[in-house]
Amino acid sequence: MVQSTDPFWHHVEEMKCIYCGRQFPNDTSISRIKWHLSGEKGRGVAICERVPKQVQEAAFQAMHGANKRHKSIASSSNVNDNAISTTPQEQNNNEVDNLAGDAGGTQAADRMGHPPGRSVEEFSRWLMEDDIENGTGGVVQPGAGARSSGGLTCNTNETPGDAVPTTKLVGQVFEDHKKTIWSWLMHDEVSTIGIYGMGGVGKTTLVTHIYNQLLERPGTFCHVYWITVSQDTNINKLQNSIAKRIGLDLSNEDEELYRASKLSKELTKKQKWVLILDDLWKAIELHKVGVPIQAVKGCKLIVTTRLEKVCQQMDTQHKIKVSPILEEQAWTLFIERLGHDMALSPEVEQIAKSITKECDGLPLGIITMAGTMKGVEDIHEWRNALEELKQSRLWQEDMDEKVFKILRFSYMHLKESALQQCFLYCALFPEDFEISRGDLIAYLIDEGVIKGLSRKAEFDKGHSMLNKLESACLLEKVKLGGRLRCVKMHDLIRDMAIQILEENSQGMVKAGARLREVPGAEDWTENLTRVSLMQNQIEEIPSTHSPRCPSLSTLLLCGNSKLQFIADLFFEQLHELKVLDLSRTNITKLPDSVSELVSLTALLLIGCKMLRHVPSLEKLKALKKLDLSSTWALEKIPQGMECLCNLRYLRMNGCGEKEFPSGLLPKLSLLQVFVMEDWPFPHTTKDNRKGLPITVKGKEVGCLRKLETLVCHFEGYLDYVEYLKTRDETKSLTRYRICVGLLDKCYYRYLGDFRRKSIVLGNWSFDRDKDFQVMFLKDIQQLGIDNYDDATSLCDFWSLIKNATELEAINITRCNSMESLVSSSWFCSAPPPSPSYSGIFFGLKEFSCYYCKNMKKLFPLVLLPSLVNLECIKVDNCEKMEEIIGGTRSDEEGVMGEESSTDLKLPKLRYLLLMELPELKSICSAKLICDSLQFIQVRNCEKLKRMGICLPLLENGEPSPPPSLREIDASSEEWWESVVEWEHSNAKDILRPFVRFEDNMEI
Repeated sequence: MVQSTDPFWHHVEEMKCIYCGRQFPNDTSISRIKWHLSGEKGRGVAICERVPKQVQEAAFQAMHGANKRHKSIASSSNVNDNAISTTPQEQNNNEVDNLAGDAGGTQAADRMGHPPGRSVEEFSRWLMEDDIENGTGGVVQPGAGARSSGGLTCNTNETPGDAVPTTKLVGQVFEDHKKTIWSWLMHDEVSTIGIYGMGGVGKTTLVTHIYNQLLERPGTFCHVYWITVSQDTNINKLQNSIAKRIGLDLSNEDEELYRASKLSKELTKKQKWVLILDDLWKAIELHKVGVPIQAVKGCKLIVTTRLEKVCQQMDTQHKIKVSPILEEQAWTLFIERLGHDMALSPEVEQIAKSITKECDGLPLGIITMAGTMKGVEDIHEWRNALEELKQSRLWQEDMDEKVFKILRFSYMHLKESALQQCFLYCALFPEDFEISRGDLIAYLIDEGVIKGLSRKAEFDKGHSMLNKLESACLLEKVKLGGRLRCVKMHDLIRDMAIQILEENSQGMVKAGARLREVPGAEDWTENLTRVSLMQNQIEEIPSTHSPRCPSLSTLLLCGNSKLQFIADLFFEQLHELKVLDLSRTNITKLPDSVSELVSLTALLLIGCKMLRHVPSLEKLKALKKLDLSSTWALEKIPQGMECLCNLRYLRMNGCGEKEFPSGLLPKLSLLQVFVMEDWPFPHTTKDNRKGLPITVKGKEVGCLRKLETLVCHFEGYLDYVEYLKTRDETKSLTRYRICVGLLDKCYYRYLGDFRRKSIVLGNWSFDRDKDFQVMFLKDIQQLGIDNYDDATSLCDFWSLIKNATELEAINITRCNSMESLVSSSWFCSAPPPSPSYSGIFFGLKEFSCYYCKNMKKLFPLVLLPSLVNLECIKVDNCEKMEEIIGGTRSDEEGVMGEESSTDLKLPKLRYLLLMELPELKSICSAKLICDSLQFIQVRNCEKLKRMGICLPLLENGEPSPPPSLREIDASSEEWWESVVEWEHSNAKDILRPFVRFEDNMEI
């Protein structure tokens, strides 16, 4: 598993708790670590008894999004606590790169806060599983479709996995195979099924159709689990994969036999299930893994493999061979992928049929060739394609290599050298790796493959290149956890790419190969230009290794979490090295010889949590990117940074300093991305400044004329004003997150959403008429207000937000003088604030309110017509809150005008989260229509008796659940039964299948 850059990894060394010494397996997720540190029982994780109170509270807050402990809280057994693996430059940094131009970047889990009883990861999946382009609906690996629930389940309270987009089955033979496999699944005496055939022939496509059909028929099996098996799998790795799918915690068990016993016991409890092991390369003994396939009646195993002997060795009761498709079916598939709207002349059609014939009936080859020739009209290009395909020679005699000549042609047909380089770069990642687009594009920028006038332009170009590779069917589109867009290489295509990389000994790719030491001297040839050793188990690089590779430009050692020491000699002869990635290694000291790498353009040390020393950077004048994010142990800001005159990207923390060194920023005049990380948990700085982030001078930040992305903290309002005065007003930032003033220790709640242009205001005394004469940036999208006891409502900030027509989110915390975010009197006061108020709230998507002691209602009915785009309401720990949407129609007469005669609607509201509101009696006193609701959570709101939400009506007039509804998360069954005021008498019965009770959750 790829570790995230979450700072709580700082409390674990070599997967061992630094306080109590508990050893965790290597694949343990960060959420498990947090539960261990939080002191909260009932999470299936041993509790640390020696953790400092400060760290314990921070861990608790990280998992609950609050600054005090709730009552007893339980979690679902189907939570996948293992954070989704991202890529070596990691999700968190991808977000900042997205800030700089990746519009489809990661959306952080904490954007709207998250409810108690759910991990951040789980609630993030709830919030982000949209059917938007960047949602999870397009996951190519079907296993991801079941991630949010652990699989399809017979329990109506659980959510089934998502169906997976796949290629249409072509030909009667495939349909017959599908029917045959389905009949075997329906037969009680059949428990194991083997599907075999050469690479690229369509095995995974066939079984994906079966998977989707199982999801479409939820009564057939209780659970469906999909595991993609890599070449280097072993029993331990497979056990971990299955455990993650079924929601089992194996973190406290290292012995293979006992792990197998736990897996077997849990799978036996699950009863009817289907386990799919896709792309198995060697036979495995199921009892050693812990799969009780023979012991549990009604459970099934489906295996796909290239080798018939794997099916035989595993004693599959039935096996079926997937053979190349017939010529007529191959032509049908080719035309479908080429596009029916593309008219071919008779001459071109004959050539196209010959090209299809050259593909030998292999669907992967046919699809790839069709993608390559899509849009080609010139008959000369078609003839040339056929000739080159005929002249291709196989490199090996293995039957899998039949498809290589086709894939090779598609690669050669890529017109741009940069496009070819982009394609080959994907092969540097481990097999079956889901590669974040943002990370990949960032690498290509670092390499100089992508060049542009701005970082945003570079990211746009990068996405365009990846779209072309997807269109050419050389990359698969994958969508993970919300907005994290990924690509993936078919293993045969990756093999071909590696062969190209290794031609003339120019590449060495041993990513994810479980190496314990670096390759020997004989592997480090003089012709090497790129070396990928990422995601291995290398522990040290001793002085006996000093490779002489004068042309080496890229060295990827990221993800070697056990790597603690690198000798100086290792870098001494790598004079042309440009990109060095040591992210998520365990080194404590960066070798001094790195100071001599004068050609270096990118130095990546993301998540090196033990790194304390970085040598002088004075000579690295070519450096364009320096990423020191989440290097929390770093003792001081590296020397020589004032000499980095070509630096475009700087991300780091303050190393315990109070203020960023004065005079340094003006010397970094080419900066496009400047991110000063805030500490994500309370800490002590060098001068005992607890919890205070490093601040920067507004005037110095304003001098950065090429800046596109800004994340920083100004000490007070005056610094912010200085920034506004000195910045170039003709240029706007692509993304920013600016914190102003002193924030509460939990201020990092607001730091989650890197996609938005955000400003967070901390407590300061202000003169409303004077201080707000200097306007906020007009393109602000998210506003956070923390600890303003002088403010009575948002109208106190009217001069600040009156032109903020792009505002999407408002987060209010600890504003104890507010009784309502917006009062109805504001709209009917004389003189009125402005007719433009509706424009400000029109684009609003999120309202959240935390710990406002005197807040009685969130907003009035009169505001509803302006909230047509509101998607989320989150209210937590507001002890006097009585009503979410306050007032009655009569209260609003004369204000709402014509609207008063229409239904009250929040047409896009998807998430309603209400927690710790002891005085809440009603959501809305009037009838409220919310037909887009997906998730409702009500926790510890015992007086809430009136919901006020109308259900959609069927043609016969009977109410039905909103079609989008997924879950209602309630405190207890007792509370649910006590809610008496519904807009429909039978609403409670209709909604009951969607309800999940906190006190009934499995632990």
